[in-house]
This record gives sequence, C-alpha cells and structure tokens, in this order.
Amino acid sequence: MVKRDSMIKDSALAPEGKLKIDWVKQHMPILGEIHREFSKSKPFAGLNIAICLHLEAKTAYLAQVLHDAGAQVAISGSNPLSTQDDVAAALAESGVIVNAWHGCTPEEYMGLLEASADIGPDLIIDDGGDLVHLLHNELRVHLPRILGGSEETTTGLHRLRGMAARGDLQFPMIAANDAYCKHLFDNRYGTGQSTWDGIMRTTNLVIAGKTVVVAGYGWCGRGVAMRAKGLGANVIVTEINPIRALEALMDGFRVMPMEEAARFGQIFVTLTGCKDVITKEHFIAMGDGAILANAGHFDVEISKPDLESLAVRTRRVRESVQEYELSDGKRLYLLGEGRLVNLACADGHPVEIMDLSFAIQALSLEYLVLHGKALANEVIEVPEEVDNWVARLKLAADGVTIDSLSKDQMRYLEGGE
Repeated sequence: MVKRDSMIKDSALAPEGKLKIDWVKQHMPILGEIHREFSKSKPFAGLNIAICLHLEAKTAYLAQVLHDAGAQVAISGSNPLSTQDDVAAALAESGVIVNAWHGCTPEEYMGLLEASADIGPDLIIDDGGDLVHLLHNELRVHLPRILGGSEETTTGLHRLRGMAARGDLQFPMIAANDAYCKHLFDNRYGTGQSTWDGIMRTTNLVIAGKTVVVAGYGWCGRGVAMRAKGLGANVIVTEINPIRALEALMDGFRVMPMEEAARFGQIFVTLTGCKDVITKEHFIAMGDGAILANAGHFDVEISKPDLESLAVRTRRVRESVQEYELSDGKRLYLLGEGRLVNLACADGHPVEIMDLSFAIQALSLEYLVLHGKALANEVIEVPEEVDNWVARLKLAADGVTIDSLSKDQMRYLEGGE
C-alpha cells in the first residue's frame, strides 16, 4: 500500500489529542473488545477504508481499530466545525491518513474529502452521504473496487434510498443508523444529551421555565424533547407526520405548526433532515432574544439567507453565537452557524453512546468483507445477530445479566406444546 501524507492544521497539537483519545478508550469497552479481536484476526488486511465522520476522539478510536485490523485508513471530517485539530494531529501520528482541519471552507472541505477518497477505497463509512455522492460523481473511477459501505445518519439514508430507488447506487450500503443499538440510543439519548450540552455551554443560559420548540419528532427529536422536559422547559413539537405528532401529544407535549410555535418559542431546535424548516415568516414572528439551534445534519434547516436578508446588523456576541438585529430592534441568536450544535458547540455524543454506534460500524464493515460481493446495490439492514451481540456486550460491560429462554419455552414460542 502507498502511504500518503496527512493534511492537518498543526502536528504540534498531537499530545493533547492523544490524551482525549486515551480517555475515550477507557470508556468504550465494546469497541475495545472488537479492537482486541480485530488486531489478531486482521479482517481488513490489504484493504483501503475511506471514512467521512465527525472527527473527534471517539471517531479517532474507531479509525485506529480499523487501522490495527490491517486496513489503510484515510479519514476526513463530515462537518467543517466538528473536527478537533488536536485529535486530528494525534490520529495522524498513529498511522491513519487524516485530511481535516477545523473551520475549513466549503471548497477545502470537498478537497479534503476527495483526498481521502483518492486512496481507492474497498470499503467506506459515510455520515450524511457526501462521500457516496463524491464517489458516484467526480470520482467514479474508484467504483469498481468498492465492496460496500456503511451510513451513520438518517439524512444520509434518505439520500441513499433515493439513489437506490433511481437505480443509481453502485455498491451496497449498510444502514448502520437503523440498527437498534444505533438509533434507539445514539439518536435518542446521544442527541438528546449532546444537543443541550452544546446549547448550554454556548449560551450559559438556564433552560428551566423557557419555551422550547423542537422541530421534528423522530428519534433525535424525541431525545431532545425528553431532555428539555427534564431540564424544566415547556416543550412544543412541530411535525409533518401525523403519527409522530400524535405520539408527541401523548408524550405530554404541545403540538402545533411552526408558524404558530414561532410566536411562543424562546429556544428553537431543528432535527428534521429537511431544509427551510425555519424561514423568514417565522423569524418575523419570533420574540426578542430567541435562540436558534440546529441538530440536523446539514446547515439548511434554519434559513440563513432569510435571516441575513432581514438583519440590519450582525455581530458575534459570544463564541459560536451570532446576533442578528432586525429593523424593529429585535435580536435573534444563531448558534454554531446553523451547523450541528452538539458538535459545533460541544463534543458530540457521550462516549458510551458512540461505543454502541461505532461497534455497529466496525462489525458492518466486517460483514461487507465476508458478504459484500453477494449483496445487491441497495440499502442493507444491519444483521440482527450483530445488533444483539453489541447489546449483550454493553450489558456485560455494565455488569448486567438477563434471562434466557428454556428449551420448553423455545418450543412453545415455535408453536409446539
């Protein structure tokens, strides 16, 4: 394999990044078990893996696990503001090719992603679909060798399923996001906690007593609404899906259209995966001091062009807080440039949560090595045995045991006496 140089901001930052990676290793027992096994069995020996994920300490450990399993690994960040430069520097020292730095421009972002894809991947891990899109357009030369990949997010799966429906997808992609051990915990508990971590760190404001508007009641929205309620907020949910809206209502939340919710909200959090969730008419209806945060994958849910068109003055009032003053004197505050607030303004999901998600990712790639050539070019579900194995490892790590069926019970459930 040809060793390529990393493209990072500052290699001198590596010692601090190594401390961060060492910390997460201590709290990721499932990935640690996989690391020990893969270091012996080398399931990815001779293969190239390209990764597009939020590049912080937990992701760095996943990349090291895959590297120690025999692969040449190249990684780029999936968001210009989520890369931690000290972690990138430390990861580069461990033998992984790192192409990422914090605050890169959109043009630099695509160039860094292209640099990682240029290793000629056999396997990929994507977060949001940018890497898949690049490989299906500008870098189609690499398509014939790709066994498949795994997608981390709901947004990415929306894009993949659209490609598959049109017959455009050229290799199988495993829906890591849809694994029970991913979306039930990562999306709900991970997003729920880390979103509020980002908002509270950045604003230093109390949540209790405020009215919070949560746009979207998927697993991420459920988690954010649940944590807001626990913090003492009054929660309003906006939805387009009648079943999810009914669920939110029965969970004890007020449900209404965004047009109406805009008049009441003090903190707005978008988690839909769609664009233009909060737009000009909503900004006009909001009260002075409203805080705008996005926890969906791309920075299009809160319309920044509309916000800028309404503003007569803008200024940075705190780190990652941009104030927009409207003509009537009202001030609205956008956090983290409208990008993922839990990563742009904090450290992302808790370590133990990502232990589950990244275990799913590592085992999904192993599944592709074993079965990828026989799979159709479509979105593939994570095998149930992988999900169950990860859950059992987590329970064991937490010192929890559960019941098992007796032979008589198994016969009964199978229709016997």
